[in-house]
Amino acid sequence: MVRRSLQLSLRNPEAMITAVLLPAMIMLLFVYLFGGAIRTPTTYVNYVVPGVLLLCTSMVSAQTAVGVTQDMAGGVMDRFRSLDVGGPAVLSGHVAASVARNTCAVAVMLAVAALIGFRPAAGALDWLVAGGVLLLYVLALSWVSAAFGLVVRSPEGANGFGFFVMFLPYPSSGFVPVETMPGWLHGFAEHQPATPVIEALRGSLLDTTATAHGATASAVVWCLGLTAVGVTASAALFRRRTG
Repeated sequence: MVRRSLQLSLRNPEAMITAVLLPAMIMLLFVYLFGGAIRTPTTYVNYVVPGVLLLCTSMVSAQTAVGVTQDMAGGVMDRFRSLDVGGPAVLSGHVAASVARNTCAVAVMLAVAALIGFRPAAGALDWLVAGGVLLLYVLALSWVSAAFGLVVRSPEGANGFGFFVMFLPYPSSGFVPVETMPGWLHGFAEHQPATPVIEALRGSLLDTTATAHGATASAVVWCLGLTAVGVTASAALFRRRTG
């Protein structure tokens, strides 16, 4: 099922290219056009990279919704059921393929970031923590995306989930400090999943240990909670759609 999902991704390279190029362009836009006007505790390129990584992984993970919707709308699930292939295997294949796609996308984004001056101060353990947090976020978003793909009836509708998750990193600490936002926005920016994940990545990659520990714990709780919601909803929705 993982191999099948990856092969389907290779047949639609435009979606993957867009999911990588768009965040890269946004990073260049913020660093070179807006970075000089934004005051951050470190150089702006170092500050913005965690937010851009989250933007990129969000867009790539959201493609899971499209893949699941295409399977449900195309009748392939009936064939799988006749072959005694269960829904958990199919959905897990889509999620695992999402992790593989995200691994490639993150590698490309880090390479672009390094070319424009990103200089992390992370040690081996810090990189491991950052990678673990990002993996948990990808798994959480991929399972939620799979559940959304079971709700909508067309790939066009599934694309709407991508627009939502693409928006999520903006009202967070990804591109500007939360303190610079209007007061009415602080509550949402501080209490949504993107902010603790970004702060955990930033704390690990820039070696600000005090910040990393608290943010990492909060990020893990958010990711595990969203994963539980996504897995439970996917199982229930799949039984409803195929029952």
